[in-house]
Amino acid sequence: MKILVWQTAFLGDLILTTPLIQSLKKNYPQSKISLVCKSFGKEVFKHNPYVDELICFDKKTSSFFNLILNLKKKKFNLAISPHRSHRASLSLFLAKIPVRVGFDKAGFSFLYTCVQKHEFSGGHEIERNLKLLSCLPDFDTQNICKIPSLYVKREEEKIISNLNLKFKKYIAIAPGSKWPTKCWTVKGFKEVVKYLVEKNYFVVLLGSEQENNVCEQIKQNYAKVLNLAGKTTLRESFALIKGAKLLISNDSAPVHMAVSLNTYVIAIFGPTVKKLGFYPYKNGEIIEVDLDCRPCGLHGHKKCPYGHHDCMKKISSKYVIQKIEEVLSR
Repeated sequence: MKILVWQTAFLGDLILTTPLIQSLKKNYPQSKISLVCKSFGKEVFKHNPYVDELICFDKKTSSFFNLILNLKKKKFNLAISPHRSHRASLSLFLAKIPVRVGFDKAGFSFLYTCVQKHEFSGGHEIERNLKLLSCLPDFDTQNICKIPSLYVKREEEKIISNLNLKFKKYIAIAPGSKWPTKCWTVKGFKEVVKYLVEKNYFVVLLGSEQENNVCEQIKQNYAKVLNLAGKTTLRESFALIKGAKLLISNDSAPVHMAVSLNTYVIAIFGPTVKKLGFYPYKNGEIIEVDLDCRPCGLHGHKKCPYGHHDCMKKISSKYVIQKIEEVLSR
């Protein structure tokens, strides 16, 4: 059987699709599984034994027409799309894949042959994705995987040695996000870094090139703090998170990286809430304040729609440090 999975959303969403793919392979071990994803999927699925083929597609740079032709040629038997976009449902239909599974809230969901109800009812995104498999009549729902996975080989961990961190205890911090309102305050992160350095920890700041300036502010002048924002590949970031004693992150992709790599994570939630389903699935906890205006959206915003950003400003560094102390003392 030839199976196609479609997930062209954000990095975190792609990581949270790994249990779905692994569950498909466990139930259909002789199947060939292909994945349509953005180009960073090559890094996410490197060494992953459950995906046989990656088909990279970016709506800004790739030809939609060529993609359809390519999918059509491959003659897939089954397609599953956890991504709720009209492009996904339309593509799978035009590719003439006979069995097409997706969510009812997807654009053009009427083009799916089997539709699963999608709701934000407190369950995790991983569990929502796995519900799509109930559309398959011969699928063993007991034979599933719920833990996301990333595969980092020993030779990829050499970056830890190269940075002289191999025999040192270090904490990773990811202070950025694509959405500005998801970011905790620079002041708060600076105070956390000060506390960690005084406790004799090394700190590794991770993020994109666009987050380098923020990380530089957080770094201050501490010799024990490394600002690696924009200076590592995605694979190197995986290795650094895997080797850390703890990750502290906003509600963003690094949270799911940590869970996938079995590193404990403290996730700081502002405009988003646990009920939306993107909290650490295991080995982690969230920090948040209870406000009537939360959540103000699924992803956060460029600016606080209420003009105060209290969901982040009211999270004190004292409280975050208290949580860090609890985790590190276990």
